[in-house]
Amino acid sequence: MLKAYMLLTFCVLVWGSNFVFGKILVQDFSPTLLTSLRLFFIVLFLIGISCYKKHLKRIKKAELLAIISLGVVGVFVNQWSFFMGLQTADPTTSALILATAPILTGFLAATFLKEKITIRMLLGSIVAIIGIYFVVTGGSLSSISVDIGLLWIVLTMITFAIMIILTRVLSQRIDPLTITLYSNIVGFVVSIPFVFLLDNPLRVSVGVSDWAFLIGTAIIVHGVATLIWNSNIRYVDASKASILSNLEPFVAMIMGLILLYKPITSVEIIGSLFIVGGVILTTYQRKK
Repeated sequence: MLKAYMLLTFCVLVWGSNFVFGKILVQDFSPTLLTSLRLFFIVLFLIGISCYKKHLKRIKKAELLAIISLGVVGVFVNQWSFFMGLQTADPTTSALILATAPILTGFLAATFLKEKITIRMLLGSIVAIIGIYFVVTGGSLSSISVDIGLLWIVLTMITFAIMIILTRVLSQRIDPLTITLYSNIVGFVVSIPFVFLLDNPLRVSVGVSDWAFLIGTAIIVHGVATLIWNSNIRYVDASKASILSNLEPFVAMIMGLILLYKPITSVEIIGSLFIVGGVILTTYQRKK
């Protein structure tokens, strides 16, 4: 049990750090190219894992449309908008906005999967929205100045919530590794023409260290950490695991301080407590 919690904590540290990693990478690579390159290396990693486990499976025609939708919206648009946003958006604020994805997922599940909307969900949503408003405005109630990058991060959050819903539906018929592999292949293939259409100018680093950082973070964040999480989540209580995942914004704050020398403000701390509190209130399940 202790080993499982340590491994899950490692995953949260990696995912929380990804906001800072992304902020560093978009200084050297244009966002669409960065998206395509990361997806390429993620696909290579997943194909390697699938071959090692002898797990390459075909998907049925009935599931093809859902896989394509997941690949386009939940993979390509999700990754692309993430890097578009991080060009100007603050990593900590971005992490806090993305932390509200479980709330939107709950409302989408209520709309499309006929799950119930509870009073706790509504209250949690209000608390989280107060936190977002507090962080985005910098604690000022008189004026609102929203960075354009944060609008892209909102799109990232929306596409992430859609990805969760599509994955939930598909996982009833297909195993997670197959879903992840094929959706990432679709996302990579779709991204290729957009590199030349959207990136102007096209920026690419020639530094070996920058490429090593890109490849390493792609494989560790989206490959290794995901596999570790999926392998160990069964050993711990679901509510405790969800609380662990809510620590990502705090990890982003600390990594921003260490790697980007960005000070942690009182506004960010107060706003993050509201947001994470709202998410926990929304997603908390009483034991029956």
